[in-house]
Amino acid sequence: MSTSLRSLGGPAEPLFGRAPKRWQRRLPYVVVACFVVALLPITVTVLLHDYKAPGGWAGALAVAQTAPLLLAVARPLRAWWIVFAADVVGAVVLSGTQGMEGRPWPWTPMVIVGYVLLMACLGLRAAPRTLVAVWLATGAAGVALSAMKPAYATSATNIHMLMFVLSGVTLLLTGALRGRGEAERLLAEQEAISEAEHAQRTLLEERARIARELHDVVAHHMSVITVQADSAPYRIQGLPAEAEEEFSTIAASARESLSEMRRLLAVLRSDGSEGERAPQPGVDRVQQLVEATVRAGVPAELALSADLPALPPAVDLSAYRIVQEALANVVRHAPGAMTRVSVRSDGTHLLVVVVNGPAAEPRSALETSGTGHGLVGMRERVRLTGGTLDTGPLPDGGFRVAARLPLRTPLSDSSTGSDRSEDTR
Repeated sequence: MSTSLRSLGGPAEPLFGRAPKRWQRRLPYVVVACFVVALLPITVTVLLHDYKAPGGWAGALAVAQTAPLLLAVARPLRAWWIVFAADVVGAVVLSGTQGMEGRPWPWTPMVIVGYVLLMACLGLRAAPRTLVAVWLATGAAGVALSAMKPAYATSATNIHMLMFVLSGVTLLLTGALRGRGEAERLLAEQEAISEAEHAQRTLLEERARIARELHDVVAHHMSVITVQADSAPYRIQGLPAEAEEEFSTIAASARESLSEMRRLLAVLRSDGSEGERAPQPGVDRVQQLVEATVRAGVPAELALSADLPALPPAVDLSAYRIVQEALANVVRHAPGAMTRVSVRSDGTHLLVVVVNGPAAEPRSALETSGTGHGLVGMRERVRLTGGTLDTGPLPDGGFRVAARLPLRTPLSDSSTGSDRSEDTR
């Protein structure tokens, strides 16, 4: 208990110090100041006229018992030490005055009011261990003072028990409020941490998924390099020995790179997923996506440019996946919404736009419980190709997804096509 009562340090943050509005942060000071302004003159008057205390003692005790309440807003334990000491000294001083007949003692009515207010400030700030220590100290002081009760004072036991019970109830209620607020704060912090962890996990899952898909694209180019380097001495007559050795070195390096990529893919599939051999989808299969969406009950239209240039594998795959994710989000979040899909080229970029109107049907719990992978996956695919992505709600309640993918990517600078295979997600 002594350790708790000696804990005078700690943050000096006032009550409601984190409140969002200025008037809420100032409210505790206003309330305590009103109590001080009311109690100070009343205490002086009662001590002088009722208890017949000397003028000097009456003024000093009134100030010591009320003014420190202002400190209780930010430093309640320090304020308690001052007020508690002043109350005990006041009880000792009043025990020898001439106006004790029929008067409450050892605590005057003003002391009880100020002390209950102090307990409220303390209960909202201090730890439970400190609150118990303060309550026991209050009871011990009352018991000790009751032993020296003046002859004509009102029963000291009754006043002491009143003070003890009121302070205990106040500490209990305010301490419970503080505990609930602390629990809500910790819960909010934990939820924020969980959301951040979920977002990070979703991002990593999307990156692994994209890496698995692009593995086959890159592996194809490495295989072509290996075959070309190995067959060069047979296809090109009269190569010098140095050139043949160089081609042999290139082929060996390409085979080693392929082996490293296979090991990397094994790590990405460490969750036990198996790869399904099938051609990687591209823009040529967007029509099938739109038709499947229409069968799912979403009216959709497709504007697919007929003169699209040859697309780099990464761009071709990314465009398909962006349309796939956007249409899946429409089915999930805006059932029945009119949707328009546009895929065209401006010569240097592939432009993919998916726009849907507001939901035409009520959304069920299943339709609104997305995994959070859609937009994350789109952003990662666009970032991979060096493009840009613009997503957001529309004024009419719909949603727009617009991707701009460059037609030349690091993978397309040295190759023109691929036989691709898709991994099961």
